[in-house]
Amino acid sequence: MENASKALMMAAGVLIGLLILSLAVFLFTNFGAASAEAHRKNEENQINQFNAQFTVYEGRTDVTIHDIVTVANLARDNNEKYGLETQTKNQNDYYIEVTVIGNSKINEKTTPSDLEKQLSEEIQKGMEEQTFEDGEGGEIKMQTLPTYNCSVHINEITKRVDSITFTKK
Repeated sequence: MENASKALMMAAGVLIGLLILSLAVFLFTNFGAASAEAHRKNEENQINQFNAQFTVYEGRTDVTIHDIVTVANLARDNNEKYGLETQTKNQNDYYIEVTVIGNSKINEKTTPSDLEKQLSEEIQKGMEEQTFEDGEGGEIKMQTLPTYNCSVHINEITKRVDSITFTKK
């Protein structure tokens, strides 16, 4: 009888050990899944914050050369950060292309650093004279910068902005 009670105590000890091991494995997998989810959300937030720098201009029709220079600087900084000079064929990289269409002094596709230099020159030359009514039947002539429409493309693979196109109105 004494051997039987010792055998039952040993069996109970083994069962309790298995329960503790099972609990440890369960907690490990749950914490791992929660950590992976937190990491995924953090990465998604970083991508959204990055894209927001560019998507703020999307759909706008009042973008000026100053805004284009800002976007070109952001794109240049991004491309330098990743050591990219041109977009690769597989388009899995983080290169950002800025395109300006409809400005005779600016090539349609240039590197962001060249684009910034060309746009800075255009600020000096690109002023347009517009006439406004002054409300009393008279006219006021003012110098204004040309405006552009903006469209942004997000890469399906990387979920990051990969091109921004400005079209002169």
